[in-house]
Amino acid sequence: MTGPAGELTEHTDTGGGAEPVAVDTAAPRQTVLVSGLASDSHTWNLVFLQLLIEEQGYDVVNLGPCVPDELLVQECLDRAPAMLVLSSVNGHGHQDGLRVIRKLRDEGGLAGLPAVIGGKLGITGGEGGGHAAELVAAGFDSVFEDSAQEIASFQHFIGGIPQRALS
Repeated sequence: MTGPAGELTEHTDTGGGAEPVAVDTAAPRQTVLVSGLASDSHTWNLVFLQLLIEEQGYDVVNLGPCVPDELLVQECLDRAPAMLVLSSVNGHGHQDGLRVIRKLRDEGGLAGLPAVIGGKLGITGGEGGGHAAELVAAGFDSVFEDSAQEIASFQHFIGGIPQRALS
């Protein structure tokens, strides 16, 4: 249902009947780029991240699995996202992530792009943060190892992305 000034009016049931809730659809939303790494063919992790980030109020472009490094860099240059989120399930996130972040940081226009990586970053399992320091030193803003507690940490991180004026 559309209300005044192009607002979308949703109805929520709070027990006493449906009450209208105004959702501002006119305000532009920033875009977050979500991607798998070149060697990782897993998809559900990317869908989960997309939904999680959209719940935080961002538009998401999901590049999917097996994204070549060059394509990832070009998409970042073309789309100028608010943040890049990389996910790994196959355990090669550490080595793929190091390679990708170096390529991203070598591009002048991407040096300041907030970039995070998470998931299974090594093949031995239970790395317990062993790769995080090296990935941050290489240029990632944050690293989220494969654990349930990291979801809350990731949501908190997303909430801290500075909102910039969109043209």
